[in-house]
Amino acid sequence: MLSERRLEVLRAIVQDYVGTEEPVGSKALTQRHQLGVSPATVRNDMAALEDEGFIAQPHTSAGRIPTDKGYRLFVDKLAGVKPLSSPERRAIQNFLDGAVDLDDVVGRTVRLLAQLTRQVAVVQYPSLTRSTVRHVELLALAPARLMLVLITDTGRVEQRLIDCPAPFGETSLADLRARLNSCVVGRRFADVPQLVQELPDSFEQEDRGTVSTVLSVLLETLVEETEERLVIGGTANLTRFGHDFPLTIRPVLEALEEHVVLLKLLGEAKDSGMTVRIGHENAHEGLTSTSVVAVGYGSGDEAVAKLGVVGPTRMDYPGTMGAVRAVARYVGQILAES
Repeated sequence: MLSERRLEVLRAIVQDYVGTEEPVGSKALTQRHQLGVSPATVRNDMAALEDEGFIAQPHTSAGRIPTDKGYRLFVDKLAGVKPLSSPERRAIQNFLDGAVDLDDVVGRTVRLLAQLTRQVAVVQYPSLTRSTVRHVELLALAPARLMLVLITDTGRVEQRLIDCPAPFGETSLADLRARLNSCVVGRRFADVPQLVQELPDSFEQEDRGTVSTVLSVLLETLVEETEERLVIGGTANLTRFGHDFPLTIRPVLEALEEHVVLLKLLGEAKDSGMTVRIGHENAHEGLTSTSVVAVGYGSGDEAVAKLGVVGPTRMDYPGTMGAVRAVARYVGQILAES
């Protein structure tokens, strides 16, 4: 365990290096921070931190920089994240309140996160596997052709065309719509197949074929939409950090193009707490020079998806974590009210 004083020295090194982009020396530390000890003591503390792998000497310059291990300890020992200012909070609310539908909410969230943190923002669409049904609409387009519209609790809308085996009257359609909604509204997607399996038997013989066709299209929609979608924005922000990536930012950009990699980075949506992965904690080779800050968001207590940012390990962790958490909270409120 590090002593409280050495932890204070490590905090000061992280803050200075993030702020100045320059390796930090003992003289600068004692001048900038009220550490209450002599430069010689700070030098000894820095030597101990280096021996334990928390800081390193990047080249022959006298200064030191934090390692992945040093950033990890800094994040683990954070007393709290940096709260957003009142103008920032108002700006977030005003920007997100203007959204007209789920696609707009996700698009605005990505832009907002990228602007607030000046990192790459990643937002996952609410997962259908964790969603519930808000409404199922059935519309007659022709005597034997229907449109099914599925609306989820998170505002996601899916539409499907259905060719019926026989003409289906308006009365039968209204009856099916009412019975279907009474079965599935407010229920989780995973429960729907069992809830509707006996529905065809409650209709007249001549209508059962069409009812079965409608239900099979509904169930297919629930299954095929479990593929996770996400949106990424602010990739150009990485160019500001060119010197933070050892060789080139190309491996980082290539990794960010792979959605499977990004979904793994964000982690499981059900783990709604804040996660911070630093440097080599990211399994993907192209991302070992980056840090990922992610958190779950949802319309209630349960997270339905994740959002977060990817940037260099030399990151303002308290500020980034505060911004990510605040945006997630506002998006959750919008989904709850929509």
